[in-house]
Amino acid sequence: MRFDWTDLQLFVYACEAGSMTAAASRSHLTLAAASARLRGMEAQAGVALLLRHSRGVRPTAAGEALLRHAHAVLAQMAQLRGELALHGRGALGKIHLMCNTSALVQHLPPLLAAFLREHPAIDTVVEESASPLTVQAVRQGATDMGIASDAEDMTGLQTAFFCNDPLVLVLPRGHALARSRSVAFEQALDLELVGYSASSALHTYLSLQAAQLGKPMRVRANLGSFEAMCTLVEQGVGAAVVPAAVLGKDVGSRRLTVRPLSDAWAKRSLVLCAPVDLAESQPAGRLFRFLMEEIEIADKSRNF
Repeated sequence: MRFDWTDLQLFVYACEAGSMTAAASRSHLTLAAASARLRGMEAQAGVALLLRHSRGVRPTAAGEALLRHAHAVLAQMAQLRGELALHGRGALGKIHLMCNTSALVQHLPPLLAAFLREHPAIDTVVEESASPLTVQAVRQGATDMGIASDAEDMTGLQTAFFCNDPLVLVLPRGHALARSRSVAFEQALDLELVGYSASSALHTYLSLQAAQLGKPMRVRANLGSFEAMCTLVEQGVGAAVVPAAVLGKDVGSRRLTVRPLSDAWAKRSLVLCAPVDLAESQPAGRLFRFLMEEIEIADKSRNF
């Protein structure tokens, strides 16, 4: 049997209205054309689908079975058309985004929440990744877009400023290095440290910098919370390197001293990056544009 969408819709209209004339009108067909289609359906099925009487039509037992399936098929077709229409407008899909620890924990969540509220048909997968790996993944097409340190070479990619994200050294109050206005990371490596999660992008990034200096990081504890790290620093367990943005406003009232790292790579900004051919009509293109606009609005508000 080969019933097309018009056949099924016509049959449903005939059963609902109990009238061939009404079914033909709703299907925008002449009565003769509608009757011919329904007779053709019966011929293909090899069984009567409608009982015709003086007051109109009603489904036979076979027609009742067809009616149930027709409702299901038409509902699925309507859903399919709706989803395809959303895809055509770039309003449905999934975005894969890679970013560093600071962006994941501090900067991105409120912006991402606002985007997802505005685009309920778009889903996102956010993966924590060290900046070099993020940029490499964007180049290779392994992710739709990324947020990475501006220290990375992003030649050939579409980029936009995301936020300033300097790294600082957190020390127990009264520590000898607290007398310095800034501290080199090499000096910090002489201290016992409290680190973020060993699987985090921040830990990977700092380990790379330590390796380039030829010194190991002496990490006494790895924790999954910046707040927990600062608590251990307060208790004299060690020092910690963290993004400045994660320190709460109450840091000045705690038994902590915060000093900027003097290394050039620590005075970093975060940058949005994506393939140059990313279209604004694509879900990832919509997120890229949204983040750019939100950052621009935030910058303007700070300047007033």
